[in-house]
Amino acid sequence: VQLQASGGGLAQPGGSLRLSCAVSGSGFRINSMGWYRQAPGKERELVARITAGGGDTTYAHNAQGRFIISLDNANHTAYLQMNSLKPEDTAVYFCVAPLQFSGYLSVKWGQGTQVTVSS
Repeated sequence: VQLQASGGGLAQPGGSLRLSCAVSGSGFRINSMGWYRQAPGKERELVARITAGGGDTTYAHNAQGRFIISLDNANHTAYLQMNSLKPEDTAVYFCVAPLQFSGYLSVKWGQGTQVTVSS
């Protein structure tokens, strides 16, 4: 089972990027998916999280109103639409998914994708 993140890159302040995170493999149920980010010299922090099925969302204060997280349950893919980007959004973005297997839970992380916001 792997999480493959993509969609990072360079954006100008005020611009947009869309990140994707696809979960490959079988034998599991996705409980939720989330995006974290880590800027140089800083701790990893939650950006947004979404539950499977019901689609309840949680956003960090600095993402609220600018970022939108969504989940394609059928294709096991989460998205993070990032709008009105700011230089302080520059970080490596990681997706994460707690996966329910038969009898145990396993938290999987993607490899990270770099987002740079600069003019």
